[in-house]
Amino acid sequence: MTTPTISTPFFAPDALAGRVAVVTGGSSGIGLATVELLLECGASVALCGRNAERLDGAVAGLRAKFPKAELFARTCDVLDAESVQSFAAESEAALGAASMLVNNAGQGRVSTFANTEDSAWTEELHLKFFSVINPTRAFLPQLAAQRVVVGDAAIVCANSLLARQPEPHMVATSAARAGLLNLVRSMATEFAPQGVRVNGILIGLIESGQWRRRFEAREDKSLDWPTWTGQLAKSKHIPMGRLGLPVEAARAILFLASPLASYTTGAHIDISGGHSRNA
Repeated sequence: MTTPTISTPFFAPDALAGRVAVVTGGSSGIGLATVELLLECGASVALCGRNAERLDGAVAGLRAKFPKAELFARTCDVLDAESVQSFAAESEAALGAASMLVNNAGQGRVSTFANTEDSAWTEELHLKFFSVINPTRAFLPQLAAQRVVVGDAAIVCANSLLARQPEPHMVATSAARAGLLNLVRSMATEFAPQGVRVNGILIGLIESGQWRRRFEAREDKSLDWPTWTGQLAKSKHIPMGRLGLPVEAARAILFLASPLASYTTGAHIDISGGHSRNA
């Protein structure tokens, strides 16, 4: 199955005009795709990433594509609470108070129960929880204040299908992702009286630099990218027969962050091409 070309606008160009969005892990992959969609819809966007070179490259591309956009970027480690607080203050000074926060940082760890050391458990759980906790703490006052200004504020957390469908070769990540699923639901209940919605997406296999690197290291060099990923999707029993695109995950994030989802909180959207075995 061929990968589709997606170019039709999802929202009107000014649908999110006057709103400020924040995207962590915004310099590549799903985060960068989300930033692009937000800018297309007229939002002002603050993004951060740990790698300064990658962030600078992403910003250069964004400014070339959206020369009139209001954009703010800073290197920031979301696991450093002080760094995140500084990013929140600087982005508010540059763009205004945020009404949308996208928590997108974090990668997976391949390990089984037998070979996962205590330090790896601690590191993985800390990453998955505090990559959400620190930005949420830092931006929640801004988000809650937007109830009066724009009438709607939202947090969206990028999570994995592993939260509901754990894999034995990713035991620590699966457990941490399940915890994040619960955290989203708990925050949704707690923040609702403040006018802040909290939702998430559960992604399956999405095209990424990691998969590109595995493709480059493939044994059969005669296989092109569509064929190789098609075989991968078949081996993973993905009914749609392909990997997802970052923009397909980004569109779900955009929906949940926008007023289109104004009566949705504590929910998760499955972005896995039918890979989920849960009803």
